[in-house]
Amino acid sequence: MANKLNAKLVVVCMTAAIGGFLFGYDTSVINGAVDAIARVDVGFGLSSFLSGFSVSCALLGCIAGAWFAGTLADRFGRVRVMQFAAVLFVIGAIGSGLAGNFVLFVIIRIIGGIGVGFTSAIGPAYISEMSPVEHRGFLTGFQQLAIVLGITCSLIVNDIYAASSGGAAQPFWFGLDTWRWMLITTAIPGAIMFVLAFTLPESPRYLVMKGRSEEAVAILGAITGETNPAGKVAEIERTLKDELGNRPHLGDLRGPAFGLKQVVWIGIGVALFQQLSGCNVVMFYDSSLWQMVGLTEQQSLNATLVRTVMSLIATIIGMLLIDKIGRRKLLRVGSVWMAVFLAIIAIGFSQGSTGADGSIVLSGAWPWVVIAGSYIFFFIFSASWAIVMWVVIGEIFPNSIRALAVALATAANWVGNFLVTTTFPVLRDYIGLSATYVIFVVMAVLGYIFVRKFLPETNGVELEDMTSSGAEA
Repeated sequence: MANKLNAKLVVVCMTAAIGGFLFGYDTSVINGAVDAIARVDVGFGLSSFLSGFSVSCALLGCIAGAWFAGTLADRFGRVRVMQFAAVLFVIGAIGSGLAGNFVLFVIIRIIGGIGVGFTSAIGPAYISEMSPVEHRGFLTGFQQLAIVLGITCSLIVNDIYAASSGGAAQPFWFGLDTWRWMLITTAIPGAIMFVLAFTLPESPRYLVMKGRSEEAVAILGAITGETNPAGKVAEIERTLKDELGNRPHLGDLRGPAFGLKQVVWIGIGVALFQQLSGCNVVMFYDSSLWQMVGLTEQQSLNATLVRTVMSLIATIIGMLLIDKIGRRKLLRVGSVWMAVFLAIIAIGFSQGSTGADGSIVLSGAWPWVVIAGSYIFFFIFSASWAIVMWVVIGEIFPNSIRALAVALATAANWVGNFLVTTTFPVLRDYIGLSATYVIFVVMAVLGYIFVRKFLPETNGVELEDMTSSGAEA
């Protein structure tokens, strides 16, 4: 695939996807530190609720960052917002690692989350605007690939630190506890992104919006390989003038469909259904299940890395398929098989019981059934919804509202993440694990129906041909 693309464009898209790496690294690194953070002796002495909030509080910043990303990107440019996001990310990493009390820890985690929200919204939009139509899905897929790589790297770093010091709660370099170094080290990829962002060209579509058409022509010719850059710029100018007169603002998202344009609701729907499948909690009992079949606690934690590597392979498969079979088909097939394996997980959990501490008791082959169902579900999700969502929201909106609409859809994705993560323990305790996973099955089925009924196929459609319905018929 890379041989068929302009090498400069591949490098640009990979560089822009570093924001996805920060996204994945930050959301994963806290998992290795959360138990130590909750302890009285080395952490902040947190209750179970506050311990969970120490993880989810960053999502509040992610929601806010994604919401404002579009407005800032249209005002200051896509690249400038990515640079600012990197600064916030570094502040969040170092500050949370050095925080002396829980209130300060939460405030700084939210600040870092704003940076993550910026990158999660701007990255897909920027890559889509830089990509030729025939490879747009593959190139935008770098966002999800970088997310998975970020998760993988954070797991490796956490394991190395814990093994070197004796545990996340043990002293490490300069007398600081290991969990603090886990968070502080997160600043390194943030600093790398800040430096590399200065090498990125600005989006041609943003430049045209700001009346800098000559610069846009130069970038289209040198970076994207556009054969007729002047003609493409003229086409971009036409779409912008036809829709908004080059003055985008939040009011432009309004429309007749319950207050918003139809395409905005489509983007929000895809973003929400990605989270409502339970993707971020389906592996919640990963290590517990492995311990049931004889693995030690450390071996069970290492098995999480195996699942992450599987996700990496699945993401690459999805990147190779998305421009060949289309967005709709990949989402529909993914929804069907996700529902099947979520149902298998639900049946498996129905054969056991859950203790007051959330532990699971399964016997016979049922732990293996749930493990296999969970891993296959996550593989299918990673090859379909995980990657296609970022591609769809990055390309489906018209030029005139893309940054704003991507920001809104990304904020919806973070809201879905927050709601599922915070309601899962309550659902688990009151209706049980099996019934909770039945809800996820229903969400996967509804996601299939939504895609089939509302999502237009954007594969092969030029960004200039996207309309308020998503794409030209």
